Amino acid sequence: MAMGLRERRKQETRQALSNVAMRLFEAKGFDEVKIIEVADAAGVSKMTVTNYFPRKEDLVFDRAEVIIRSLADTVTARPAGENALTAIRRDFTARIAAEDAVPTPAFAQMVQNSRILTARVREIADLREQALGDAIAAETGQDDPLQRIVVAQLASVHRVLFGEAFRRVLDGRPRDEIVRMLATAADQAFDRLEASLGDCFIKA
Repeated sequence: MAMGLRERRKQETRQALSNVAMRLFEAKGFDEVKIIEVADAAGVSKMTVTNYFPRKEDLVFDRAEVIIRSLADTVTARPAGENALTAIRRDFTARIAAEDAVPTPAFAQMVQNSRILTARVREIADLREQALGDAIAAETGQDDPLQRIVVAQLASVHRVLFGEAFRRVLDGRPRDEIVRMLATAADQAFDRLEASLGDCFIKA
């Protein structure tokens, strides 16, 4: 369905506010910038900023909801006869190819320097795993601790390898080297998980 003019303008405003905020955060540090500074730089009121972004950290993670839903949506959209692991592997491989799994040095440093942002990264990962578990539960018609443990294993590749990419960016490693590391480690991890989880959550 095509986005209406009003919704498109809201999305454009939201993106513009996030872009302005990110420039300030990367220049001064997230914790040092006040919401009113973002509003002044964007030429809007403080209330406008908080209406679009109730939490200051939302200005950094403006696509948090998409990330949180990513694994659940990937699994939900997989074809009949395919297990959840294969769908997640295919999605992660595509993200590596597009270099979406590697943060920029400026972004990584900004997050590293803020406890609030570091906590938000962990929260997003937790919520992504929970959303995946909810999607699997809706599909299987059951929700128990063992199933959640399997879900945690399925989500672990994203969580661990993003952390590795983040750490290596901060260490100043070349981007192409990090991408190669992610591709190799992901293949090895998914191969090992396939041996134990390959028959789990096959879509009817």
